[in-house]
Amino acid sequence: MSFAIDVNLLLYASDAGAPGHMRAAAFLRDCIRSIQVFCLAWPTLMGYLRMATHPRIFDRPLSPSQAMANVEALTGLPHCRVIGELYGFWAVYREVTAMALSRGNLVPDAHLAAILRQNGIATLYTDDRDFRKFGLLDVRDPLRA
Repeated sequence: MSFAIDVNLLLYASDAGAPGHMRAAAFLRDCIRSIQVFCLAWPTLMGYLRMATHPRIFDRPLSPSQAMANVEALTGLPHCRVIGELYGFWAVYREVTAMALSRGNLVPDAHLAAILRQNGIATLYTDDRDFRKFGLLDVRDPLRA
């Protein structure tokens, strides 16, 4: 059974100053060493590139080449699947947003939830409790475990 990883865990693992850095980095190391398939959605990867390189978000942002190297290290693993929208995505997005009013900061969360639903992924590892509002994902927080 595969699972997906949210952007916040990738960011915490990259930022040694983040409160959840040690646990996020350990979680990602376990994912890398395991043979269990895990998924990363395109919006997750693009969000990582956007935020990890942003000087207003990180005191010491990564360079674009460092951030891309991190993405490539994960996506190059034989047990990593990169997923995105499939044909008929809009109908799935509408279904997901009917579960929780999706506006503002919930829009990208609904986007990811719909991608996961459309790709048959039921488990999301994240530190973002907002995903629980959709009621369709098994949301797990490896930072609180």
